Amino acid sequence: MSKKPYPQNDDLVNAILKVLSKAYTMTPDEFPEAVKKQLEEEGFYTGLVTTKRIWQLYEKLVRNGQAVDVFGVVQDLGQRE
Repeated sequence: MSKKPYPQNDDLVNAILKVLSKAYTMTPDEFPEAVKKQLEEEGFYTGLVTTKRIWQLYEKLVRNGQAVDVFGVVQDLGQRE
């Protein structure tokens, strides 16, 4: 049996966007586990994927306008100059 691949940032971003598309009743506490579950379903090893890494990528997506802050956790969104 071969090892499962480690997810790269692009894989994490894709999983985050998939989870966000169905995150209508999800809480911020449930979000990182849902992303890890999505990655596992896609065949990735998630043992080294941290909650901090998931939230950093989420924040980057929100700040770049690629995702909406559905959890309301990103601060200072409208205060960039």
